[in-house]
Amino acid sequence: MKKLLTILAIAASTAAAEDAYVDFQTLTPELALTMAQQAMVSCEERGFQVGVTVVDRFGQPQAYLKNRYAGLHVYDTSRRKAWTAVSFRTSTSALAEQTKAGSDASAIRLLDHALPLGGGLVVYSGEGSIVAGIGVSGAPGPELDEVCAQDGIDAIEDDIAF
Repeated sequence: MKKLLTILAIAASTAAAEDAYVDFQTLTPELALTMAQQAMVSCEERGFQVGVTVVDRFGQPQAYLKNRYAGLHVYDTSRRKAWTAVSFRTSTSALAEQTKAGSDASAIRLLDHALPLGGGLVVYSGEGSIVAGIGVSGAPGPELDEVCAQDGIDAIEDDIAF
């Protein structure tokens, strides 16, 4: 009986130790760069000069690219769009709708880093886990920023599908 109790105690201890940690996925720096490059190429092919930032699932920048003619604002806005997408787990264009003046969530617009302006998308693994965020800034409209961001995600889709 004493041996059985010892085995049960060890099993419980092992289970408790496993519950003390969280497993997560995030993009490799190489995939983050590939995604940023494709988003930039997509915008350049349309004649837009943009900045692209890819953040990890925690909002920390992994890659940043800027067209040589892009405006000064594109670093800050692309980073904040990517951060906002992963922080709120939604596209920034959806968040822009949800936080319009007079809405219950409008105070989100007062947060320091939040930027509910289209062009920021969440990147999911094939298993549905958030692995990154991408933000694009500098196209003639936020909906065009978002098209380029989606093209960046599409470029690595096969790499993250499984």
